[in-house]
Amino acid sequence: MARRVEFVDTSILCNLLKIPGKCQDHAKVVEEYQAKCHARDCDLLLPVTAIIETGNHIAQLSDGRQRRACAQLFAAMLRAVVDGEAPWALNKVEWNAAHLQSLINGGRTGSTLIEHACNQLGCGDLNILIERDRYLARTSGVTATVWTLDELLSCYA
Repeated sequence: MARRVEFVDTSILCNLLKIPGKCQDHAKVVEEYQAKCHARDCDLLLPVTAIIETGNHIAQLSDGRQRRACAQLFAAMLRAVVDGEAPWALNKVEWNAAHLQSLINGGRTGSTLIEHACNQLGCGDLNILIERDRYLARTSGVTATVWTLDELLSCYA
């Protein structure tokens, strides 16, 4: 049986961290997260895009106490990834010409970055798909999906 990994989208991180204004599905996401932790049947990987977008959402909070609390939780989550604490795993990304070319080409989606932009799939979401594709290309015996609440991204997940 293939090992399973899930790339975690910003929508999931915002709900796990309970970022004000960005966590409308907090209870559902926490329940799914706990089920994934209990089952121990997949690793969760944080794409670069999700880390940056989540950090930006936290930094833009107007309430300083909320900003600090969310930042502390986020830092602890990132520490767990660095330390390889289940269910988190580190995804090593090479940001190079091959990555950018894959992004421009739209990876395995069948559409280019330009076509995706015209259809409102953002570059961040496309980059998550590219990270997943490149991860699959360098590993074997693995299935990889994207855990997201975003309907458009889930079509490609």
